[in-house]
Amino acid sequence: MSCCFDLVIFDCDGVLIDSEILAIEAEVRVFTRHGLPVDAAFILDHCTGLSWKSELAFMEAWFKVTLPPGISAEAAQETESLLEARLVAIGGIEAVLDGLTIPACVASSSTPERLRLSLGKVGLYARFAPHIFSSTMVQNGKPAPDLFLYAAREMQAAPDRCVVIEDSVHGVHAAKAAGMTAIGFTGGSHCRSGHAQRLLEAGADRVIGGHDALAPALACPAVRARG
Repeated sequence: MSCCFDLVIFDCDGVLIDSEILAIEAEVRVFTRHGLPVDAAFILDHCTGLSWKSELAFMEAWFKVTLPPGISAEAAQETESLLEARLVAIGGIEAVLDGLTIPACVASSSTPERLRLSLGKVGLYARFAPHIFSSTMVQNGKPAPDLFLYAAREMQAAPDRCVVIEDSVHGVHAAKAAGMTAIGFTGGSHCRSGHAQRLLEAGADRVIGGHDALAPALACPAVRARG
């Protein structure tokens, strides 16, 4: 696969693994148990792409509540149970990785523990390790650019030579704030009608519907037109 970039930065949930729909299901269960009237659409609209710390802060501010400290462990247990039972990789990712001729890494809002669990379950952890970066490694998670800039520094790549593959509005905002090219991805089962347009409106330079379209997007200079 020829490429006009020096580094590909993959988001994890919803790009490498079809986990967003499972995480959303777990979060809806937990938040409703604690009296918050949320559904999957609410989580999708407001929280996809955020770190758990940022999501909790958003929920407390939105609903004007203080959530109990134990809710984090509760959500982690609920999510891990669903991941263990139903997690799969996004179709086509293995072929993409086999064809890459430049370095690649992962930059995710998930914790290192969850990244090891989820990527390991679908056989992708060894494909990226040790180049797997978590928002816990930086001060500010997405939509701040910190995580992507940290990944670029660790991989010794200039930001303007990096391309980020992201499924969330918050992630696209972070990539563009970092001065990187952003390719929106709508191949996860959580993506609803109109999601491609939402990613474009957030600043994505291009949107693809699956990994079969990624190789042409990486090779084509036109992807950088809006960067």
